[in-house]
Amino acid sequence: MEILPLITVLISGGIGGVLAGRLMPRVSMGKIGNLIAGIIGGGVGGYLFDMVGMSGTGVPGAGATDLRNIFTTFFAGGLSGGAVMLAIGYLIGIKNKYN
Repeated sequence: MEILPLITVLISGGIGGVLAGRLMPRVSMGKIGNLIAGIIGGGVGGYLFDMVGMSGTGVPGAGATDLRNIFTTFFAGGLSGGAVMLAIGYLIGIKNKYN
């Protein structure tokens, strides 16, 4: 993965994690926790989207700075960052509920 898509998925993953925490306050882990979970999720999700060719960087012959590629990379990072934050928040909430 090139550096620009990596930076894009990390930033968008952090944004996705923070937004998911604001939309679902019951599973929020605080701003820093949401941000960290989103960044991790954005990085992993962006890598996985790139492996299956769904991210803009996996398209043969397309430049990494194409607008469509940047948008799909940003979307992949934000979506996966929000999903990972929600999953971790739910798991922590379930653990705290039954302890």
